[in-house]
Amino acid sequence: MQLDHEMTVLAGHCLCGRVSWSSPGPVTRNLVCHCEDCRRATSSPFTAFVGLAPESVVWTGDVNHFESSRGTQRGFCRNCGTRLYFRSVKWPGEIHIHAATLDKGVDYRPTTQVVLRSRAAWLEDLHTLPGCLEFEAPPRDAGS
Repeated sequence: MQLDHEMTVLAGHCLCGRVSWSSPGPVTRNLVCHCEDCRRATSSPFTAFVGLAPESVVWTGDVNHFESSRGTQRGFCRNCGTRLYFRSVKWPGEIHIHAATLDKGVDYRPTTQVVLRSRAAWLEDLHTLPGCLEFEAPPRDAGS
């Protein structure tokens, strides 16, 4: 699913299902962010976002809003802690929904990467590491 600027009905939810969202679009951005703030906020080496007009998103459930820095809000589920969105006064006409919350997130394809100067160096070699279809590999020493 390469989300583009066309009108597309999107929907998603948190891990526990208590918060869900939907939007008819259009998508304003479709990106992966490598900035340090996003990495720390999500405990992940990068974050994928779908940009939408804030007024187009309908939320159900109890979303907690955290001001991570002046003028920047991050939303998450009060129950399970799933990160739901990022919003900043820098982009007043957009809310950036975490693509991992999409109902069909495995089909998501970003179109842009941003803040590459902060990209984790080990991502360059990720495609060369052994892989398993499931979590089937036995644990090993981290130094192996």
